[in-house]
Amino acid sequence: MKETETIFLSLINQHKAIIHKVSKIYVDDAEQQRDLFQEIVMQLWKAYPTFKGNSKFSTWMYRVALNTALVYFKKDNRKLDKTRLDETIDVIDDNESALKEEKLDCLYKAVQELNTVEKALIFLFLENQSHREIAENLGISEVNARVKLNRTKEKLQFIIKKNGYEF
Repeated sequence: MKETETIFLSLINQHKAIIHKVSKIYVDDAEQQRDLFQEIVMQLWKAYPTFKGNSKFSTWMYRVALNTALVYFKKDNRKLDKTRLDETIDVIDDNESALKEEKLDCLYKAVQELNTVEKALIFLFLENQSHREIAENLGISEVNARVKLNRTKEKLQFIIKKNGYEF
């Protein structure tokens, strides 16, 4: 069991940015982000024995993380806060400029207005996943992924313009 734990923790450590990004995309409150992060890690650990290696660990992790985020709010009927993002969460490289941080903050604010599936689509798109990979992660057809992604990008552009976010 100890060897399994060590391997699992090593994989989580290698790919923890995925969990941070999912948490930040789905909730804007720092405490809820930490709760969601912990919930995702717990679900990954529970599901780890079922990981057979048929896909990359990161692909499997995306799917579990996104499914956990989608279910996270449904099971306790949690409501999303539309409060300002907590700027103490550090997912941005320290070397990036203040302007880039400001743009990223605006993007996260706009993403908060999307529904849970649209958030997943944008997240996977921002992770440079192909339409096929997005479809696989969300359990939909590639054509459906392409259509939904295009509609979601258009909706996100509308939200950004409507709210006057500067890009």
